[in-house]
Amino acid sequence: MAEAILGISAYYHDSAAALILDGEIVAAAHEERFTRIKQDSSFPFNAAKYVLEEAGIKYEDLTAVAFYDKPYIKFERLLETYHAFAPKGLSSFLSAVPVWIKEKLFMKKMLREELAKLGKGKIPLLFPEHHLSHAASAFYPSPFEEAAILTIDGVGEWATSTICKGSGKDITILKELDFPHSVGLLYSAFTYYTGFKVNSGEYKLMGLAPYGNFEDEETQKFIQITKENLVDIREDGSILLNMDYFSYATDLRMTNDKKWEVLFGIPPRKPESSITQSYMNMALAIQKITEEIVLKLAQTAKDLSGSKNLVMAGGVALNSVANGKIIEEKIFDGVWIQPAAGDAGGSLGAALTAWHIWKGKDRVPAKHPDAMKGAYLGPEFTNDQIRNIALKYDARFTAYDDYDKLTEQVAKLLDEGNVVGWFQGRMEFGPRALGNRSILGDARNAEMQKKMNLKIKYREGFRPFAPTVLEEDIPEFFEIDHPSPYMLHVIPVKESRRNKEPDNYHNMPLYDRLYHLRSDVPAITHIDYSARIQSVHRDTNPRYWKVINAFKKLTGYGVIVNTSFNVRGEPIVCTPDDGFRCFMRTEMDYLVMGDFLFDKKDQKELLNDSDWKEEFKLD
Repeated sequence: MAEAILGISAYYHDSAAALILDGEIVAAAHEERFTRIKQDSSFPFNAAKYVLEEAGIKYEDLTAVAFYDKPYIKFERLLETYHAFAPKGLSSFLSAVPVWIKEKLFMKKMLREELAKLGKGKIPLLFPEHHLSHAASAFYPSPFEEAAILTIDGVGEWATSTICKGSGKDITILKELDFPHSVGLLYSAFTYYTGFKVNSGEYKLMGLAPYGNFEDEETQKFIQITKENLVDIREDGSILLNMDYFSYATDLRMTNDKKWEVLFGIPPRKPESSITQSYMNMALAIQKITEEIVLKLAQTAKDLSGSKNLVMAGGVALNSVANGKIIEEKIFDGVWIQPAAGDAGGSLGAALTAWHIWKGKDRVPAKHPDAMKGAYLGPEFTNDQIRNIALKYDARFTAYDDYDKLTEQVAKLLDEGNVVGWFQGRMEFGPRALGNRSILGDARNAEMQKKMNLKIKYREGFRPFAPTVLEEDIPEFFEIDHPSPYMLHVIPVKESRRNKEPDNYHNMPLYDRLYHLRSDVPAITHIDYSARIQSVHRDTNPRYWKVINAFKKLTGYGVIVNTSFNVRGEPIVCTPDDGFRCFMRTEMDYLVMGDFLFDKKDQKELLNDSDWKEEFKLD
C-alpha cells in the first residue's frame, strides 16, 4: 500500500494542508478558501479533509502527520525575549503567555483532538522546524538535483533566515540568522508604518514602491536614515536591527511610532488615508534596502554552497521584485521559488521533510518543469456541478460542446474590452491565481487597470496587474529568456514596446503617472516599466494556454491580464458557488466556468430581484 503523509500549517496565519503519496505531491489547499475567512489561522480541517479525499486516503491509513514547526521552541523564544527586554512588554507578556500555557504548550494534545475529527487511529505526529519546512518546500519539488536553499521570513522558532545546501534527499543547514533580527519583520515594520496590514499588506508596499522617486532627496535620506539608525547590513547579508526603534519583540505593534516620526519626519500613515509622495518614497527606500539584503544573502548562499542553482521559500521569497534582481544579477544559473512560499507552503514542506528525512526516501526526478504540477493542487468541479449552481440561482448561460469555439468567443470578448471571470480545473495552491481561478482582461487596453481595480477588485487604484504570456512568446514582450510559471519574478517590459515618458514624469501626481500610456501593453506595464509575469506552457495548463492562443490569433498578442478571482478582503474563489457570487457582486462582464459562459446582461432578472440583491449583497 502506498505511504501517505499529511502536512499541516496552522495557528499563526494562512493555515493549510498538503498530502504526498509515496513522495508525489497529490493535493494542497489553504483553509481560507473553504471557510471564506481571509488568511484563516484555525486548524485546517476543511483543507485536510479535501486533500485526504483527493488522494483517496482515509485518515487511519496515513503513515504520519507533520506539523510545520516546533511549538516548544517558539515558547522558549517567547520567554527568553521577554526576559531579555524586561521590564518592557509586561502587558504583552501578560496577554500572550496565558494563551501559550492554555493552548500552545499543549499543541500535541490540541492537534490530536483536531485530527481525531478526520478519523480514528494514533498516527505518528512529527514536528520539523519551521525553516526546515520552508527549505524542504523549496528544494524537494524543484527541478534541481542539488541547490543552495535560501529561506527568509518574519520568524520561525528562532530563525528568521537560513542558508542551506540541498543534495539528493539531504538538506544541510549552513548558516542561520536569529530573532529579533529579521528581514521579514523589517519589511513588515515599514508595511505597518505606511498604513498597510502586516502579514497581508507587504505586497501592497512592494506595488507602491515604484511610485517613489529614487532621485528624490527624500528617498535618499530615508535610505540613509534607515541604514544609519534601524539596520546594520553586513557583507554576507546578515543584519542587526536597532531594537530601540522596533516594538514587535515585546509589544502588540511593529514600531516605536514616536521615535520613527522623529527620525523620518512623517507620522505613521492611517490605513485607507490618501498616500502622499513621502510614503511612496518610504516604500521605495525599504524595497531597495530589502533588495540589497536579499542579493547579499543570495551571493553568500552561492559562496557557502558552491551550487549553481538557488531555491527559495519564506514570506520574503514572495517579493517578486527582489527575485527579479537575483535573476538580473545572474548569480545563479537556475533559480526556482516555491509558489506557496509563505506559511501555507510550510504544510507541504513538513510533509516532504517527513518523507525524505524521517523516512529517508530518495527523490524521484521531477517531471517538467517541477514537481508542483503548476501549483494546480486544489479542488476541481465538473460541468454537472457548475450546471447545478446555475440552476440554483436560475442563472442564464450558454453551454459549449466545442472548447475551441468557447476560447474563440472569450478572445473576442476580451478584444472588445470586457472583463471575464475564468474558473477552470483545479484551484491553485499559493497566493497567486495562475489561470484556474482568475479574472482576465486585455493587456492592450489603457483603461483596463483602472476598471479592474475600482470596479472589479474594489481595491487601491495604484495596484498593478500581472500578465500571463504564452511561454513561447516571452521574449517578444519581456527582458527574460526563461519561463516564470508562478508569477514570482518582476521583469522589465521589452524596451521596444515602451513609450517615452514626459519630462516631468516623476513630478506628476500618482494617478497621472499611473494612467500615462507607458507601452503597447499598458494594463500590465507598471510605473517603472516592469511586470510580474506568469508564463503558461501548453502542457501544464492546456485550457488556459488555448484561450490566450485564441486571443493571439485574433489580435497578434500572446499576452493578457491575469488577476486573482476575488474582491478585496476575500480569499480567491474555490467553488462554482463562490465564483458565481463574486461575478454577480462585481462589474465583471462575463464569467466562464467549465464549458459554460455567463453574460452579466442575461442576469437582469436576478440583479433586479430583491431577494437575490440581498443574497449577493448588492447595493
